[in-house]
Amino acid sequence: MSTTQTPPVLAAELAQAWADIQRYHPELPDLAAPESLIGESSSACGHELSFERLLHEAVHGIAAARGVRDTSRAGRYHNRRFLAIAEELGLDHPDEPHPSSGFSLVSLTPEAKRRYRPTTERLQRALKAHSAATAGDTARSFRGPAARHGSSGGGVRVKAVCDCGRNVRVVPSVLAQAPIVCGGCGKPFRIPEGVAAVAG
Repeated sequence: MSTTQTPPVLAAELAQAWADIQRYHPELPDLAAPESLIGESSSACGHELSFERLLHEAVHGIAAARGVRDTSRAGRYHNRRFLAIAEELGLDHPDEPHPSSGFSLVSLTPEAKRRYRPTTERLQRALKAHSAATAGDTARSFRGPAARHGSSGGGVRVKAVCDCGRNVRVVPSVLAQAPIVCGGCGKPFRIPEGVAAVAG
């Protein structure tokens, strides 16, 4: 499997895993951009992309659909309303909240592991293939300062430009997954050499 094929395949597997969750929880909204999860860690969840992380994100999706405020402190602290929905989705949690992230560090219950075993195994295969395909590109790919310093990079964006002069701010790892095409001239946005990253 080539590097160029892997991101769409992984995005499709993420979308399918999300649909598997929706089968048990129909009120869960559709996942708008599965590719945005690829390559980004989540400090709130405490681990890299996995089915557990996807289920964590689904808790936020259901909370949004219900109009429930499930976090505070700019989204870092996961409160008991988050916890209640997490339990509905088959996530377990420590007895006491973490001082800074609350109940964000959730894990699959044995019942949820059984329910989602085929989904989890399929997603793990796709993640392994993605990791293997992208492992060798680190010397050529710009990942931004967050990657060099070990942070998640979720909010680090750079200016990408197209030939007609328009520009957008984008997380480099998202742009690396597939071209973002300008609606004005039809050409892909690119990151010019030497562009500084900004928080956004």
